[in-house]
Amino acid sequence: MAPATATLTSSPAVVPAASPAAALTLANVLYEKKGAIAYVTVNRPKVLNALNTPTWKDLRTAFEDARDDTSLRGVILTGAGNRAFIAGADISELAHVAAFEAEQSSRFGQDVLDLIENLGKPVVAAINGFALGGGCETAMACTIRLAVETAKFGQPEVTLGLVPGGGGTQRLPRLVGKGRALQLILSREMISAQEALRIGLVNEVVPAADLITRAEAILNKIASNAPIAVKFALEAANKGLDTTQGEGLLLEASYFGLCAATEDKKEGTSAFLEKRAPRFQGR
Repeated sequence: MAPATATLTSSPAVVPAASPAAALTLANVLYEKKGAIAYVTVNRPKVLNALNTPTWKDLRTAFEDARDDTSLRGVILTGAGNRAFIAGADISELAHVAAFEAEQSSRFGQDVLDLIENLGKPVVAAINGFALGGGCETAMACTIRLAVETAKFGQPEVTLGLVPGGGGTQRLPRLVGKGRALQLILSREMISAQEALRIGLVNEVVPAADLITRAEAILNKIASNAPIAVKFALEAANKGLDTTQGEGLLLEASYFGLCAATEDKKEGTSAFLEKRAPRFQGR
């Protein structure tokens, strides 16, 4: 949900010029590729990038393409304009949704965020303003969250007579603990980027001018590692959270064994012993 009177002064996210092979033309989302990084920008700045059904569909299309493009090693997700990452659901659409439609809409959004969370490649949320409701939930589905100093976070659904519907009741407790999560959900409290950093909701707070550059630096660092190992590490962490520690350790050992059978493992260990940079091929 986007507060009508709130204003922020953060600079707009600046995405580098796309490569000639930029893939898709979408109505509410800009999707560009530059080298090994895809840039996904929710592009509804007049309504603070609020999420409606067409926008959810555009996000699904963009992230499915990013998942399937083997040349891509990571994704940066941000919002257009200088006020919001994603300020929540589009209330003008939500106000007319009946019970069954609301459940279906919730499940569709959850599926899109599951796609983002389990993409097999790191996704960095470059949070350039409000991240409220569905915006906060979208950020939480990303691998790493960077926020500008003026960003704001919250789950204000109870003030609309609703509960979070995009995973907020599940991901927020896993990130910040049950007590703090329930306080945010039940009180509709809006917190600063600095408080979000303190409680573990975001990884870093950066100046607005450095937001995309820092996201790129993180993805480039990850991209220097073996892609299969990165994929399996993501899967082990995500799936392990839904199991006991013992089950998670068995899963980790399985992925460890799978990695040991790859050409990248041979290259990585050889490069270490030969004191040179590895040349991973994703095999």
